[in-house]
Amino acid sequence: MKLARQRVPAFLRNPGEARVVLLYGEDAGLIRERSAQLVRAVLGAADDPFRLAVLARAEDLPDEAATVALGGGRRVVRLAEAGESAREAVAAVLEGPGDALVLLEAPGLSPSRSRLVRLIEAHRAGVAIACYPEEGEALVEAVRGWLAARDVGVDEDALSWLVSQLGADRALSRAEVEKLALYVGPGGRADLAAAEASVGDVAGLSLDDALFAATAGDVVLADRALERALAAGATPVGVIRAGLGHFERLQRAALAMAGGMSAGAAVKEVRPPVFFRRTEEFKRALELWPPERLAAALGEFFRGERDVKRTGTPDAALCRHLVLELAGRPANRA
Repeated sequence: MKLARQRVPAFLRNPGEARVVLLYGEDAGLIRERSAQLVRAVLGAADDPFRLAVLARAEDLPDEAATVALGGGRRVVRLAEAGESAREAVAAVLEGPGDALVLLEAPGLSPSRSRLVRLIEAHRAGVAIACYPEEGEALVEAVRGWLAARDVGVDEDALSWLVSQLGADRALSRAEVEKLALYVGPGGRADLAAAEASVGDVAGLSLDDALFAATAGDVVLADRALERALAAGATPVGVIRAGLGHFERLQRAALAMAGGMSAGAAVKEVRPPVFFRRTEEFKRALELWPPERLAAALGEFFRGERDVKRTGTPDAALCRHLVLELAGRPANRA
């Protein structure tokens, strides 16, 4: 089956009779985290090497899945970097003997074209879970939860800034938030200064910086910021989706202004909210990008998302070309 997002937490605590679980998508950190949760759900706290097998080759899956643990108990078989070539071995596992839980980690696998995804979703003992970068309210709640787990509160402006810096990779995002929690200390409260002091030096030029630089027409800064974001873990599809979100917010504000609303009021109506230190940059972008140009840019981002999913190794080059080509437009107008 294809597991709906709201059912994922319960399944990670208890995978039940599932034989094969496929974790796929663009967030490699989230894939690793969920895989580790499933290992703990089956093995518990016991560190039993006879019940956990980590494989490098898909061809070994059927034999490992059928192997009985020496001391008893259910086994877990884990395969990282699973791809389409694993389909035949996975089919053998689903129809073969044994009760081991087979975990397939497949970063970047596209569900729309994958025969492996279709095989697992169609089988009664298979479960496919999509793992995409968190954004919007989901990311806000994740950051709140990570801080609350360490008995740390957070101011709203600090939370807004954190969300603007994080999200491309769950493991990296969580590590940054936990660093902030350590900086503040249990029982403390994270304000904007603490967030910038503990996270800002690592985040550096973020994906947000790249998109604001692009809409301002600063091609050089957009290129540098995009390079840094990709090096820090942003995926090409994540870049495209962030670009879509950025231009959609600009379009909503532009349409509100066309209806008679002031720029300041229009910016306040945008969701997710514009980080207060970005307000003037956002207003400047509205001056440079009239509604018809925003609509055209959105169309190019939609086509870019489609093309990125179809290509392969040129993904990063394709998303960089899209962002930098758009960055040149306001510069040319100026």
